Amino acid sequence: MVDLFLISALALLFIAVGTLFFYHRRLRKLAEEYTDAKTILGDIVVSFNNQIQRQEERVAATVQRIATSVSRSGKIESKLEDQEKQVAQIATEVNALTQLEKEVHAQLTAATQKVTETSKSQNDLLGRITDLEERTKTAAMPETSIEAVIPIRQEKALAAITPTELSVLEILASEGEKTAPEIKARVNLTREHTARLMKKLYEEGYLERTTEKIPFEYRVKEEMRKILKKPEPNA
Repeated sequence: MVDLFLISALALLFIAVGTLFFYHRRLRKLAEEYTDAKTILGDIVVSFNNQIQRQEERVAATVQRIATSVSRSGKIESKLEDQEKQVAQIATEVNALTQLEKEVHAQLTAATQKVTETSKSQNDLLGRITDLEERTKTAAMPETSIEAVIPIRQEKALAAITPTELSVLEILASEGEKTAPEIKARVNLTREHTARLMKKLYEEGYLERTTEKIPFEYRVKEEMRKILKKPEPNA
């Protein structure tokens, strides 16, 4: 019988590997976008600094020209109109510089937001990958589990057992562990009827069952074996 747990684990493992590969590609793409954003941000800052420096140099040169013009000419009135034009030009350049500063600030804000979103996406992807790795490890190593034993209700013992149920108990006590399909072949019941019968005997405390694989394997509890006065199957 093919172990269904093993098949499920292998299927989940293949899905996890494919998902990991997909997220790995997305993570690489996000890392490239993050690098591009940093490069763009650096270029904007350098360009802004260069423009500021050029404007400062032009303002300094204009001031120097004005100072030189005033010192060389005693006719300040004749130069006043020219100076006013220069001042107006400087004002225009300052306004342009202010507008440029606003645009650069907006670009910096957008770039910072993009970097933050990229970083958040990376952290989210890393979290998903870690979660998938944990699930893959869990699926790759299915644990054997035996359900907790339900104690026999001594006051019922054999009083409420039907002949068919007693026959099932005697088969298990004499021959050892069996699944519901194996019992079905012995008692000539339908699959559904047999499944309900085995579940009832388990819930009433007459049987134990192992859930390591499907279908479950049932066995008679030791107390019930003593009541039936049956020896161990291997004895």
